[in-house]
Amino acid sequence: MNMRRLLAVMRKELQQLRRDRVTLAMILGIPIVQLVLFGYAINLNLRNLDAGIVDQSGTQASRALVMDMLATGIVRASERAHTPRQLMQALQAGRISVGIVIPRDFERRRAEGRAVAQILVDGSDTAVQFAAAQLAQTPIANSALPDTRAPPDSTPRQGRIRVVAFYNPERRSAINIVPGLIGVILTMTMVLFTAVSVVRERERGNMELLIATPLSRSELLVGKVLPYVGIGLLQTTVILLLGVVLFAVPVHGLLVDVYLAAGLLIVANLALGLLISTRATSQFQAMQMMIFVFLPSILLSGFMFPFAGMPIAAQWIAEVLPLTHFLRLIRGVMLRGAGLSQMWPDVLALAAFSVLMLVLAISQFRKRLD
Repeated sequence: MNMRRLLAVMRKELQQLRRDRVTLAMILGIPIVQLVLFGYAINLNLRNLDAGIVDQSGTQASRALVMDMLATGIVRASERAHTPRQLMQALQAGRISVGIVIPRDFERRRAEGRAVAQILVDGSDTAVQFAAAQLAQTPIANSALPDTRAPPDSTPRQGRIRVVAFYNPERRSAINIVPGLIGVILTMTMVLFTAVSVVRERERGNMELLIATPLSRSELLVGKVLPYVGIGLLQTTVILLLGVVLFAVPVHGLLVDVYLAAGLLIVANLALGLLISTRATSQFQAMQMMIFVFLPSILLSGFMFPFAGMPIAAQWIAEVLPLTHFLRLIRGVMLRGAGLSQMWPDVLALAAFSVLMLVLAISQFRKRLD
């Protein structure tokens, strides 16, 4: 082996890497992104869960109990309600994760040592169930009232807080994971398919033929996207069937809402992939750029790690990602039986993202070889 020729090849490869800005960004960017995400954004200790509170007792002791629960930092009051039924509606719509109910006979229950309050929890996320169990350990201030029927030297009985989990009382992780997998798989495949589509036309020489046609930029890009919509819906069907048959994942909501939510995510990801394809110069570069989108989507959307445990800055970034909104929609429809109309902010966010990405992709695309 000739060391001179070997060093020449090494020098050539380093020069090529220096000119390839995307690869250079991958070399430095991926370790930085992973370190920041895992070290700063990922937090398994849930804090500031959105909660609704119904205090039907309205006594000093009941208000003190509510303040003690809020002081734990596990929940924050974000929903006004007057009845437990209103809390259940907010829980189903996904506006809150936890509902706290204090009944009218709070003082009597406290004196008799019975359950003095209920915590209604969205059990579709097992991490939220665990946080609710921690919240139920909140000490009841001044709750040790003497029972007038007991002997004078007996120990006063303590009240308890009962946790009621809905939508996944068995705490089966598959019920939470399988609906999320629909979004993860659609994000990975749809963005990848369209990210390499325009670049592949250039590399195979087909772009010359397309340039010679009377197709407009919009017609060309939308025409390349539409076939993948059917592919994405087919993938959704396969995942749903396997989830129901193999893991007994329920579908409490309307099936049409499931496909509408999936369609919104498919269009959003295809539009994002088109934008990437207009900026990439090769299929390998397109796949590299796709990783920068896919990695934060997996880690920040709430699929792997609790969304409520992330710092505010990470949550702002997650709100830009289509997968974040889709997970709220698909879990709401499949697990809680909610309708898309109840979760309209996430529907609107996906639609706005799709339009923005399509407009940017069409504006960046040029029907020319350079």
